[in-house]
Amino acid sequence: MCEAFNVTPRALRFYESKELLTPIRKGQRRLYTRRERARLTLILRGKRFGLSLEEIRQLLELYARDNRNEAQLRQACQIARVRLEQMCAQRDELDLAIADLTSELTWGEAELVRLGQAKAAE
Repeated sequence: MCEAFNVTPRALRFYESKELLTPIRKGQRRLYTRRERARLTLILRGKRFGLSLEEIRQLLELYARDNRNEAQLRQACQIARVRLEQMCAQRDELDLAIADLTSELTWGEAELVRLGQAKAAE
């Protein structure tokens, strides 16, 4: 499971402790069913999207129910919509920071060239 999903055993135990995963236990071994693998896929996807563990738990509950009703789907869409807005705002802030840093770097490099030319002229 660790190799297949590129996670550490510690991460798996953490998700178990938070009751996001519930593998079958046989002694010290844990057996991960197809359901648990699907849940881990959703957990990792949620992490990649920057969702909180509680938000991931809510989405997993939606996944776990066979009778996906409209209210559950609306909740999942709302969580995704809010996170998407946050990510877009972060991207916009990052774009501004990149533009500002690029401008400062361009100025700094031009200044170094000018200073180097001034020293050479002396």
